[in-house]
Amino acid sequence: MSKRSDIDADKLAAWWRTDIISIAPGQIRMRGYPIEELIGRIGFCEMIWLMLRGELPSPKQASLLQAALVAAVDHGPQAPSIAIARMAMTCGLGINNAMASAINALGDVHGGAGQQCLELYEAIAVLTASGVSLSEASRQEIERRLDAGEHIPGFGHRFHGIDPRAGRLLALVAEVAGSDGVTGRFKQIGEAVEAALAQIKGKTVPMNIDGATAVIYGELGLPSPLARGLFVLSRSVGILAHAWEQHEQGGRIKGPMPPSVSYRYEGEALRHIEEANR
Repeated sequence: MSKRSDIDADKLAAWWRTDIISIAPGQIRMRGYPIEELIGRIGFCEMIWLMLRGELPSPKQASLLQAALVAAVDHGPQAPSIAIARMAMTCGLGINNAMASAINALGDVHGGAGQQCLELYEAIAVLTASGVSLSEASRQEIERRLDAGEHIPGFGHRFHGIDPRAGRLLALVAEVAGSDGVTGRFKQIGEAVEAALAQIKGKTVPMNIDGATAVIYGELGLPSPLARGLFVLSRSVGILAHAWEQHEQGGRIKGPMPPSVSYRYEGEALRHIEEANR
């Protein structure tokens, strides 16, 4: 092989570079581990951690990740993503299409709050690192965002007065705090935000699941964009379950409301083209 061919071969081999997986005939290694050693010996959450972080988690780290993923699986057909999956199934789409349609609805407003809340926590952590007290840093960051007309993600819920998932997740963080890299610092930040919000608004605005999962992902050292990716991964389970249930129930072309419930038309009253030409 010529020197020129060697260079071209190197360029081709380097076109896709990865530290995640090595495949050869009869060989599959995930982050260096033979897949046959992982199968039956680690759980799905451990596999997620390995794929994202490059190492296997401790049991406590895996348990926190699992708790966050379990908590966010589903929130009923009134959630837009779930409703989209069910509607898609009644339009004759396959499960993969229904799931993709639903996942594509998980944007900044519906699905992005966990990432945004962790970004808020991270901003407060930066302020405290510069010597600002936690309570003051929380107040400053919340007021800055409110003054800019921004929503404070991770707190309050349109349906639940108190989100039943948040308290349980925070309790699990408290159980493992002080070990395996879980310091409890992000739990303190989340609670400080809740206290500052109550002071600023004059009423309690409880932490919701997005605020609690942001605490967990922060404690586990995961960067904020992964908070959204992990939420999508978790909610995909609920999306799959609802898509399959709708398949089993049947139905054709089900829209967001029953046919007996009409929408409201607010446009022009009846008019005729002849009148427009006068």
